[in-house]
Amino acid sequence: MDKKELAIEATGLVKRFGQHRAVDGVDLAVPAGTVYGFLGPNGAGKTTTIRMLATLLKPDEGSAKILGHDLVDEAEAVRMRVSLTGQFASIDEDLSGMENLVFIARLLGFSRSAAKERATELLDAFGLLDASGRQVKKYSGGMRRRIDIAASIVVTPDLLFLDEPTTGLDPRSRNQVWDIVRALVSSGTTVLLTTQYLEEADQLADRIAVIDQGKIIAEGTSGELKASVGTGALHVRLVEEDKREKAEKILANILETNIHLESDQLSLTARVTNTDLVVDALNELRKAGIKVSDFSLGQPSLDEVFLTLTGRPTEEEETSKEVQS
Repeated sequence: MDKKELAIEATGLVKRFGQHRAVDGVDLAVPAGTVYGFLGPNGAGKTTTIRMLATLLKPDEGSAKILGHDLVDEAEAVRMRVSLTGQFASIDEDLSGMENLVFIARLLGFSRSAAKERATELLDAFGLLDASGRQVKKYSGGMRRRIDIAASIVVTPDLLFLDEPTTGLDPRSRNQVWDIVRALVSSGTTVLLTTQYLEEADQLADRIAVIDQGKIIAEGTSGELKASVGTGALHVRLVEEDKREKAEKILANILETNIHLESDQLSLTARVTNTDLVVDALNELRKAGIKVSDFSLGQPSLDEVFLTLTGRPTEEEETSKEVQS
């Protein structure tokens, strides 16, 4: 890839806290104009990496260029073109939504009238115009996240760091934030998104890096990561419940794998390493007089990919030694 097309180019980034290497040699190449997912469990090094790339922490080792500017030597130029929305709201909850955005716009050099105009534009775009006069502390969780993102783009950044923007949100609010992210990227902003939610990365990210214990352990598109695991999942639903035990034995024998019995007494699932055997297995079921109402064969989910790569799910809580923003 042409380096001119990279919004972030990082090599060997390291950050230590005492004897602990929170980030341990991270390399990143983030194409401009895309959503890049940064996926990992609590304590993996996601937030520390973001804080370095946003110039809030100085790397102990390694180098990076952000939009063509050296991360350390040209830190001020980097700050002029990036914005960061952390895990927690950074606005004044005693002010209204309108007051917060006008205040930030004024700090950024807008005139009074221009600040009011920009604030109104953002509140309208984010579906917050009706609540513009209400104190932010009275907003719902989803509204708070939207106003926080709005505050980050009063001046539209070339690169936006979104650090777990939907943590704790209900599905409807999460979808609203996703729509905001898509709209930003369509207007030309590059987004680096950290998340623990596999579905979020699958929905939004053009490419995904998986980080664990401070190291990048896999990188690629969602499809590439799923394919790298080399397995699929066969889901079978029977017509007759009393045939499930026999079906389990046939599938286990042909597919040479353990069969998972679903709570639905008619359903079975098998991890498949050789998809050529699936046809053989289904034929054996037919020969044994076991009727199948439906079946499906698909790629593993990102959850399964992450479990395979790390040996644990993303939602597993860890004692984090990394500095949280």
